[in-house]
Amino acid sequence: MKNATIVAPQPEAVEAGAEVLERGGNAVDAALACAFVQGVVDPQMAGIGGFGSMHVYMPKKGIHEVLEFYARASFKATPDMWVDKIKHQSRDGFGYVLEGNVSDIGYGAVCTPGSLKGYETALRDYGTFDWADLIAPAIRYAREGFLIRNHMHWYWTKDQSTDGFANTIDKLRFSKTGREVYFHPDGSIRNVGELLINKDMAATLERIARSGGSDIFYYGDLADEIAADFQANGGLISKDDLARFELSKAQPIWGEYRGHRIASSPAPGSGFPMLELLHIMEEFDVPAMRHGSAEHVRILFEAMKRMTIDKDAHMGDPAYVDVPFENLLTREHAAMHAASIRAGERANVSRLDKSQRDTTHISVIDKEGNAVAMTHTLGSPSGAITDGLGFMYNGTMSRFNPVPGQPGSIAPGKRRPSSAAPTIVFTDDKPSVVIGAPGGSYIAPSVAQCLMNMIDFNMPVLEAVAAPRIMGVSNRLDICNRIKRSVENELREQGYDVARSAQTYAFAAVHAIKIEAGVSSGAADPQRDGVAISVN
Repeated sequence: MKNATIVAPQPEAVEAGAEVLERGGNAVDAALACAFVQGVVDPQMAGIGGFGSMHVYMPKKGIHEVLEFYARASFKATPDMWVDKIKHQSRDGFGYVLEGNVSDIGYGAVCTPGSLKGYETALRDYGTFDWADLIAPAIRYAREGFLIRNHMHWYWTKDQSTDGFANTIDKLRFSKTGREVYFHPDGSIRNVGELLINKDMAATLERIARSGGSDIFYYGDLADEIAADFQANGGLISKDDLARFELSKAQPIWGEYRGHRIASSPAPGSGFPMLELLHIMEEFDVPAMRHGSAEHVRILFEAMKRMTIDKDAHMGDPAYVDVPFENLLTREHAAMHAASIRAGERANVSRLDKSQRDTTHISVIDKEGNAVAMTHTLGSPSGAITDGLGFMYNGTMSRFNPVPGQPGSIAPGKRRPSSAAPTIVFTDDKPSVVIGAPGGSYIAPSVAQCLMNMIDFNMPVLEAVAAPRIMGVSNRLDICNRIKRSVENELREQGYDVARSAQTYAFAAVHAIKIEAGVSSGAADPQRDGVAISVN
């Protein structure tokens, strides 16, 4: 490799990772420095109260695996604990709305966080830097502040009430810390360009840095404070949950698209739906289509719906349920779906009904050819912040199916289904693309579209991540605001229910690196505020 590249949605975090690369750190070191800063400068998207997975490829060490540090339901959780509170499922299938939003906002929404143990394990097993050294930039941003960015403020203030979930601004107001950090004294929310300072978070990160690892969070003083706060506020998480938290390592699952071998995250991650979509689309002559044409959009939409139906039927924690991804990734299965599309059959996505989600990503490749695709998240923010600790906890109980007996149903200690699909593409047995995205249920279809843009339409990486996208995770065809109105009209005439997004760049936020002739170049999705930095 002639250079190294890192890309993520937050400029401050990318710069921290790039500085580590400049100082001789490897891709894992850079990803971790970036991740710690992301938890400070995008604190509703990720942080030590969250979870995720890291897809790691280190050819000289013979390592290619996925480090899974997914959140787990409390051991006190039960499959039927909320069955009497069910209202409906969100249209995009990301979560379930319950009466009083009990699984979405507050202490009842929180699963046991895994991020800090994931970061520590990644550094120990793959990295080279000092723990405290990697955390130092995050501490500095928390103590000295950073400028509120456009996407962050948009997310804080957007109206999610149409889905039935609590608005983020209400989650920001939920805790004493939130009211002090995110709002002016008169109660108005802080604005783009203002300095955001979180001294409690800085102090917590300093404690973690001095402790030398994650034990303080899962067994030590922080665990005591967290458990006491949850007990006082009726939450599920206890010191026992923290002490019993386990992460895991898994082999990536593989697919192939037009001669390129593609490795992605196994269940409960969403690598298999992303690969299934590619396999279905390989049955069609995509390169001969005009990108964004009615034919292209229609076939993509029908393929996405079929991918979504299979995901909804089978996705869960493989430690609790059988996830038959091998069958779903066969060529025969893809050909069956493609034949149905060619025959003009329209798939129907059903949602539980009695009447953009919150994640971040890092892609890195270093000069040694080590590659990291890491997606970590709060799932959605719970609003809960333990007084004095500064960081917000995840709100991922809403992702579990409240109906017992389903693959994604609640169970003690269970990992919730994840939409993350951190992915590495191999061409001639070497990494050619490192890619992933935040964006809930939109991640897998968006990553697949970006890969098709590069492989089928020969787009440069920046053009590939910025190209107009569509989404088909429900029976409504969602299109971004750059899909032609004439295409929309043609699809409506065919009987499709089409919804145009007001966003120019919509549906997840793909961050990718492309490697050609030993040179890496990165691209940050214009939907967010990110940047790519290359280091020679």
